[in-house]
Amino acid sequence: MLNIWTPGLNDGGKRAVMFCIHGGGYTSGTGSNPALDGGNLARRHNVVVVTVNHRLGALGFLNLGEFAPEFAQSGVVGLMDLVAALEWVRDNIQNFGGDPGRVLIFGQSGGGSKVCHLMAMPSAKGLFHRAAVESGASLRSGTRENAAKSAERVLAQLALPKSRFRDLQDAPYEIIVGAQGASGAHFGPFVDGKVVPRDPFDPDAPSISADVPLLAGSNLHDNNLSRTDFSIDDTAAQEQLRAILGADTGNIWAAYRKADPGATAAQLWARISSDHGIRANTRTLIERKAAQGRAPGYLYLLEWPAPFMGGRYGSVHGTDVPLIFDNPDRWPLTAGSPQSDILANEMSAAFVAFAKNGDPGTPKLPWRAYEPTSKPTMVFNVQSAVQNDPDHDLLALLPPGGRMPGTGI
Repeated sequence: MLNIWTPGLNDGGKRAVMFCIHGGGYTSGTGSNPALDGGNLARRHNVVVVTVNHRLGALGFLNLGEFAPEFAQSGVVGLMDLVAALEWVRDNIQNFGGDPGRVLIFGQSGGGSKVCHLMAMPSAKGLFHRAAVESGASLRSGTRENAAKSAERVLAQLALPKSRFRDLQDAPYEIIVGAQGASGAHFGPFVDGKVVPRDPFDPDAPSISADVPLLAGSNLHDNNLSRTDFSIDDTAAQEQLRAILGADTGNIWAAYRKADPGATAAQLWARISSDHGIRANTRTLIERKAAQGRAPGYLYLLEWPAPFMGGRYGSVHGTDVPLIFDNPDRWPLTAGSPQSDILANEMSAAFVAFAKNGDPGTPKLPWRAYEPTSKPTMVFNVQSAVQNDPDHDLLALLPPGGRMPGTGI
């Protein structure tokens, strides 16, 4: 299912198309989320906005290919749905005033991961012309082995022997979704060798999309999304951090505390763990894109704290979504702050400029493409500006790592 917002129908407008893939990992989310309403973008910026729903969880990523060859692509049909939606846009978006030769695909969290995969998929080549990843940089896909194990767990939950796996074709979807949750299995794409022929950005950026400009960024406190205990002190937060970093955190914590003395322990934990995970993956993504030397890459960091619950979550996972959609009052994270409008104006203008021109720079905020010497990064805050290699000394303290992003809007 597609949702479309446009300033005009059949008017020859040839407007840039902003095709958004929702977040929520590979098991949840919807393109009909209020934060993803494209009305303001379409009306204020003269673009066509498209959001999409596709098969998720076991319905979109249940790998049955190990049981019979005709099901070889069953574990990636959720991504194939996105290709089908982009093909529809190519064939029909002119009727909605859009330009099929100027399509931006973008998404946050799991949506960003899907963007990374599309950039490596032959079936998606030529269907989009710019790409943007928000707190969802996926360097690697899943493995065939893990996908097979997840399928086995679902069958076991339904008490179906492998020889009867075809019974799933007659099962109501509610039964399959119920088994998906009860089994504890994980779902997502994997390198199947055909639809997904390689890992998205490992060991390098995919050559098939080398000519596609890429914009990617993360939020300063991405990992605070699932935080429930905000009363922890520095000692308790360091213990939690040690489990993530797998190393002594004393020097790291002291350096970050000195740099951010006003942060709560929960916020500082989120900042360090996010730097080690989502932010590290994001920068690697852009570095590998820039190394191709074909199309530019642009890097950003959102530092502005969401006003929700007194700002305790900081710039948490999902803060950027309503800002990019110019909908700050339509999502609890960003509603109720005059600063929200400032950030929404800046971030939506940057994404619109990128959709239109392949360059997110605006007259107010010029933006240099990423290069490995100075590492220019747009830092979005109350006073937004490009900074060269921000937080260099802090990031250098962290052990190598990086984790797959979590779910989000």
